[in-house]
Amino acid sequence: MAFRRILIAALLLAPGLASPAAAQPARETLTIGITQYPSTFHPNIDAMLAKSYVLGFARRPLTAYDPDWQLICMLCETLPTLENGLAERETTPEGKPGLRLTYRLREDAHWGDGTPVSAEDLRFAWEAGREAATGFGGTEFYRSAYALEVVDARTITLHLDKVTFDFASMGDFQPLPAHIDRARWQSAPRLYRNRTAYDTETTNPGLWNGPYRITGVQPGAGVTLELNPAWRGPAPAFRRIQIRSVENTAALEAQLLAGQLDMIAGELGLPVEQAAALERRTRDRFRITTKPGLVYEHLDLNRDNPALADPRVRQALLLSADRAQIVARLFDGRQALAATSVNPLDRMHDDSLAPAPYDPARAAALLDAAGWRRGPDGIRRNAAGERLALELMTTAGNRAREAVQQVLQGMWRQAGIEVRIRNEPPRVFFGETMSKRRFQGLALYAWLSAPESVPRTTLHSEEIPTEASNWSGQNFGGYRNPEMDRLIEAIPVELDREKRRALWSRLQQLYAEELPALPLWFRADAHIWPRWLAGVRPTGHLNSTPLWVEEWRVAPQ
Repeated sequence: MAFRRILIAALLLAPGLASPAAAQPARETLTIGITQYPSTFHPNIDAMLAKSYVLGFARRPLTAYDPDWQLICMLCETLPTLENGLAERETTPEGKPGLRLTYRLREDAHWGDGTPVSAEDLRFAWEAGREAATGFGGTEFYRSAYALEVVDARTITLHLDKVTFDFASMGDFQPLPAHIDRARWQSAPRLYRNRTAYDTETTNPGLWNGPYRITGVQPGAGVTLELNPAWRGPAPAFRRIQIRSVENTAALEAQLLAGQLDMIAGELGLPVEQAAALERRTRDRFRITTKPGLVYEHLDLNRDNPALADPRVRQALLLSADRAQIVARLFDGRQALAATSVNPLDRMHDDSLAPAPYDPARAAALLDAAGWRRGPDGIRRNAAGERLALELMTTAGNRAREAVQQVLQGMWRQAGIEVRIRNEPPRVFFGETMSKRRFQGLALYAWLSAPESVPRTTLHSEEIPTEASNWSGQNFGGYRNPEMDRLIEAIPVELDREKRRALWSRLQQLYAEELPALPLWFRADAHIWPRWLAGVRPTGHLNSTPLWVEEWRVAPQ
């Protein structure tokens, strides 16, 4: 359920540009359809694309990857480098090689209540992240950033206990409004995730520092955003953004055709084959663009399930699923089959690895060897007479995923594996079932990542969510492998790209052998816009299009 570039950053918050009040948009409201509703609006709690998409209009991170996949500053003034002196090598108190990084916030960055975004907001975010009871994601960053100094009102210096190839990227580390949420956190860090103003006072303008602020929420149904009067950057074209959550993709398409929606977000919209059929029927009514990206559709496996703990069963599940046929039948051949979680578009992809073939004979042999023999009804049983029965979950209402479930259920039935389908609304599926590891068997969903994103949070054994960690971490399957842990720890600190590539290659080989998750395909997203909308640039990675909403405009007709 990841997971940043240059000319745009220079324009984003440039002083002296027109304020939102001066804008005279030709259209007051842009209405966008998405297929999910956020489980929370807090930037650091729960990794969910619906939240990232909504917050892209209302917040700005310190750094991001832009549509050209280059790292840029958004809230900071200058990216630290060893050359410009904002990054300096140093020795940690324990005698390890470390880094000293200095970030200066843009002078014109303000929260929606007029309070300047300050170094204290970064200090609060760091303090909350360092406290394990808070349950923030990205815990490795907070472990590594062992000290933070406030230099002045807009400047901080971070001390890291390692030197990494991507040290300038701050990822999910971004300011939190200390003047609103710090007291809530200090009073009870473990309860903070349920008391944060982001969920109890979502329309509080002081929570938002982007071009828009959230002014209305309809739980499960939609979010309203309006121009942020405190925004000092280029004026967006629309006074209001209306986001509607429609979890059923057929209903989402119907609302678009009825004119209730202006556009459907590619990041959380129609599957490519449904969009292609829509384009054939409606001809030139919409602009439809397909963007391949770092979107990994896969099946998580709960390794606490004894059957799935056996690598032979995991391999058999993959070999008995004809993924090429699924892509051809359900996706018009528009998805690329995956060998591992690393996308061929990523510069660290190992081209020598091919997706596992469809091989039902080999799958049957593996299941036999694992002690699962066919019973009279065709379903396999072990020596104790237990049926090889697995639960398969996904996000309810997603027509494409539900179709994939049906096809997989049939294919695995032929292999002697019984599959029971049980689905939930996305906000429950991600916010409760996955984050608290309550799924029993297999879970179908996608990860969206940044370029060359080290998969620590999804594969390292320390990232398995537990009640003790307040459910931080995204290793939902409970995967544990000492070699994988070592690789994940070694890759970030290897500065030589070719040596790092060798480590990445071994990580992918191990992934293909171990199958911590079952790779399906890399998704292409279908962005559907009205003909009059221009300036939207799909990124294909973790930082989605709303981060550049200032570029969106009404095109001349």
